[in-house]
Amino acid sequence: MYVDPHLCVACRGAKYLCGLSYCPVLVKSLSSRAKVGKVVEGDSPPTVFVGRFGYPKITVYPSTPPEFGDTSVYEDPRSWLTMDINTFLAMRTSVIRGGMQFKVHEARSPTRELYDVQIASLSPRPVEMELNLETVPRGKVLSETVPPLGPSAPLKRLRLGTLPPPERMVEKVFQERDMRAREAIERLYADGISVERISRLLSVGNLGVERKLVPTRWSITAVDKTLSDSLVSRIKEYPTINQVEVYVRKFRLNTFVAILVPGEWAFEWGEAWFPSTTWNMWGSSPQVEVDYEGYFGRKTYPEIGGCYYSSRLAVAEHLEKRRRQAIPILWREIYPGFYFPVGVWFVRENVREMLRGESMKFDILDEALKFLEGVLKVSPREWAEHSGLVPMIRSRLFP
Repeated sequence: MYVDPHLCVACRGAKYLCGLSYCPVLVKSLSSRAKVGKVVEGDSPPTVFVGRFGYPKITVYPSTPPEFGDTSVYEDPRSWLTMDINTFLAMRTSVIRGGMQFKVHEARSPTRELYDVQIASLSPRPVEMELNLETVPRGKVLSETVPPLGPSAPLKRLRLGTLPPPERMVEKVFQERDMRAREAIERLYADGISVERISRLLSVGNLGVERKLVPTRWSITAVDKTLSDSLVSRIKEYPTINQVEVYVRKFRLNTFVAILVPGEWAFEWGEAWFPSTTWNMWGSSPQVEVDYEGYFGRKTYPEIGGCYYSSRLAVAEHLEKRRRQAIPILWREIYPGFYFPVGVWFVRENVREMLRGESMKFDILDEALKFLEGVLKVSPREWAEHSGLVPMIRSRLFP
């Protein structure tokens, strides 16, 4: 079977642009059956997944690995970077999900079952959980946005052990029903709560005035966008950097590049998927896609997907820490063999790690692009042809 690689890059397993009722890239990895029974016990990190199909009536999945002890590593993306990829996938796909259906607005006056899920999600430490399932769980979640998850089955009953108390700020935003979701997200982040926990709190309806359930893939992007918007608004008040800076990170069949150019804020994220990778499985040449914004941001959702905002958050954190403004141009190349979607955390954490390193400095952008000829496999000239910002920087014209 042949599928146009341009469709795969645009679809990413979400829009079914090839005309099939399933994604052949993902189905290839969905054939295994869970070797667990109908009763699953373990310490949940905690993990909760909220599906999107059937919206506004969707499925909420309290989840746990069949393992007791400190399972916090199951929800720790920074630790995942140091793991062998097979260890990571085996760990994440061992998380068992029990599904219950709710209307999104039931989060405002939750049933006992949904309330238990909401309370468990507040915990800063693993929670003892027992899932009584109607059938043996099957399937997996494989998504560019969400970290992998294991099999699921309809949930008959959820039992929780003693719940550790949440941090003061987590308790505060949960109790205050007149605090808007944006403010709650920003206050949690300022208090040191990870973006993963914040997105989980948002997805189960624990934040905001008019509370509702939010599909996990939407909540992850909403948190990345909200926090990066807040940081960018502050960055615009800072002085600009005075030289072009280039950062490079090579990691697991990926190359990440950040070019920080002196000037007022603008941002670009680009991806080049090589043949035999997740979103270019049947192509014969790299497929390059780029999205960008000018000083006043975007009015539309980027076609390139949630990685746009996860990378934007990572570079905004870097500039905020330095109290500097710049024009970040971020490019990622994905090489043959990288064929398993793992979630936007992979981009966010790799860009964070890249920007902790040392940079090469240049006087002009073209010198930086010349340097990258020895780093990138797609030529910097071709990247520049796809770029929205490189031509504008050269001409000093911005949207």
